Amino acid sequence: MSDRKQKVELEIQAYVATFIQHEANTDPLITITGIKISPDLKNCTVYFTTIPTDKQEDALIFLKRSGSDLRTFIKNKMKLKYIPHFSFTIDYGERHRQNIDEIVRDTGTKSTD
Repeated sequence: MSDRKQKVELEIQAYVATFIQHEANTDPLITITGIKISPDLKNCTVYFTTIPTDKQEDALIFLKRSGSDLRTFIKNKMKLKYIPHFSFTIDYGERHRQNIDEIVRDTGTKSTD
């Protein structure tokens, strides 16, 4: 990955998180777990999770509905030739990792009892 692309991804991730912090309700709590931007910087996929997990679909609807507002926010914050089109995806991998961590933690607790 080029340094420029990585720098743009990190900066966009920070701005997306800021946008969500200001625009979204706190129920559910939306956490940005990653950003993938295309090599031409025209498309960006935002990966997220929510707490509680049963509100993920609600968060996805909110994020899709807010996509154009997010683009405007990014346009005002960053100097890019192209403002990327945003798509949003629930990060099931992160959720599975958290579940595995919880199982391991519970197993470790039970073995010492």
